Amino acid sequence: MDLNGVGWVGAILVGGVAGWLAEMFMRSNMGILMNILLGIVGAAALNFVLERFFQMSYTGLWAYLIIGFIGACILIALGRNIRR
Repeated sequence: MDLNGVGWVGAILVGGVAGWLAEMFMRSNMGILMNILLGIVGAAALNFVLERFFQMSYTGLWAYLIIGFIGACILIALGRNIRR
């Protein structure tokens, strides 16, 4: 899993913030562990899509935060659609 040059500790911290921001933006009610998981998995998944299909690659904390936020929002929306 590519962590955009932030390392494991940075991925957990920034992923948690990205997941929390996505939770607030999407108005969902999840715990801190789910926020971290959504932020990290969302960033990894969206980064994979950007690299494979659009040949774009970003590194650094801000890029990881933005990509994690967008990826977590997409995962929350997908989860809501699957549950319905």
